[in-house]
Amino acid sequence: MSSADQVSTGTGWFKSSHSGDTQTCVEVRFDGDRVLVRDSKYQGSRASQPILTFTNAAWSVFIAHL
Repeated sequence: MSSADQVSTGTGWFKSSHSGDTQTCVEVRFDGDRVLVRDSKYQGSRASQPILTFTNAAWSVFIAHL
């Protein structure tokens, strides 16, 4: 996800600008040496929301193969 394709959610989380105003996407947050990924349509408490965690290196490999 390049910076040109990111839309801030105001909390440090980003989603692709290609998602528009829909809530059916994943959101990404860059946090030091890791990348966090969550489902934007999750209906439960944000405190208990499942979040995937990747190293920066693993995220870079993933993005390179999209």
